[in-house]
Amino acid sequence: MGFTSAWSISSHSDSVVAELAPRLAPALEADRTDPAARSRWAAWQRAPLPDHRTWYTDRAYDEAVDSFQALTRPGEHVDDLCNGISDPGFHVMEDLWDPEPDAADMFVSVHRKEYAVAALFHAIGPARAALLPGWCGNVLLTAAEVRLTLPDVERALTFTPAERARVTGRDWLDYGARDEHVTDGPLRVWRNAAAAGRGICTVALHVQ
Repeated sequence: MGFTSAWSISSHSDSVVAELAPRLAPALEADRTDPAARSRWAAWQRAPLPDHRTWYTDRAYDEAVDSFQALTRPGEHVDDLCNGISDPGFHVMEDLWDPEPDAADMFVSVHRKEYAVAALFHAIGPARAALLPGWCGNVLLTAAEVRLTLPDVERALTFTPAERARVTGRDWLDYGARDEHVTDGPLRVWRNAAAAGRGICTVALHVQ
């Protein structure tokens, strides 16, 4: 079955973050505290997966791969919210994307039959992924929280040339000539938001 997914990172004023919080915060927390998701996270932290090009040649990894893919798909509660299922009054386009037309304030990674968060997490590994705030690509932060978390995001997404080569090799997403890589866009938006005194909202979802 085909699907299209999106990972959206957008920066907003604190007033917009406050308006989003009553809807997004409960969905974020529900996905973060789901026992099955926490178990999958712990399993990946204990035993990072090898290079993805070996996954389907060595069947010993099947269970771990399935667990990782379930972990890094859009969380059920955030996905339902973003698609108007749990709250018909909330729409990603109108409430997150349209209000921020400046490309400097956004990173959106859209892929057919792939998940940007999964590719990023596999590329950087569990230790770096654990430095990213929120839960599996989803977070809502005020401007003060953006500044506070920026050092960890920089540690997670800043690479030496040798690290960059390894990370690029583990990112399986296809990019067009003008597409920003999933290892680059998040840090750009975080830095811009911190410099501008803005908050951040990130959501992973299926595009209906």
